[in-house]
Amino acid sequence: MSRILIVMSAADTWERTDGSAYPTGYWAEEVAAPHEEFVRAGHTVDFASPGGVLQPLDRHSANPEVAGENCAHHVAHAEQALREFGPLRKLTEIDIEQYAAVVLPGGHGPVVDLFQDSDLGRLLIAADAAGKLIGAVCHGPAALLSAVDAQGDWIFAGREMTAFTDEEEELFGTAEGAPWLLAARLREMGAKHSQGPAYQQYNVRDGNLFTGQNPASSGSMAVDMIAALG
Repeated sequence: MSRILIVMSAADTWERTDGSAYPTGYWAEEVAAPHEEFVRAGHTVDFASPGGVLQPLDRHSANPEVAGENCAHHVAHAEQALREFGPLRKLTEIDIEQYAAVVLPGGHGPVVDLFQDSDLGRLLIAADAAGKLIGAVCHGPAALLSAVDAQGDWIFAGREMTAFTDEEEELFGTAEGAPWLLAARLREMGAKHSQGPAYQQYNVRDGNLFTGQNPASSGSMAVDMIAALG
């Protein structure tokens, strides 16, 4: 069985264009559903973040009116998994050779810190070069933007992927005042971004890169990755 690294954001607020601070944190389903699938399949999962900081739960992901009727299960599973794991590993201490896959869950945090985290960028460049699996869901694909090589080129340019859409951001009520919109930025950087209906499962695979559009795509992304791990 394989060892899998889940890299979480360390951000708890998202500064808006009007100067206000929007509380954020990890989205429970995007941590819990992949973790549950990986562990069920017999894989070992580690957690890491910038500085080893444990991000708080995004309270929206605990609201059944927002996150669906199964959100209590996802919250409980994520909290237990993180509690049992203990202190998160620091990105600077990660040896990517120890892992077969890297997973990047969302919440709005990745558009605050991970998208420009040079330590994560180095890990992702090394992981991609070694053919390791890389998974990113919802706002998690923002973290892929950190993977800029020594020549200033984004290594995922030209790759097929999906992410939380501009339409979904508008429906969620966070598009206005956002410093930038994820799907638009990915396209600007050269990604071949595609999307399905708002808030419905939609997954894209391009070689070793696995992406999911939204929380509903989290578990299916993990299932696809497990199948590829063999």
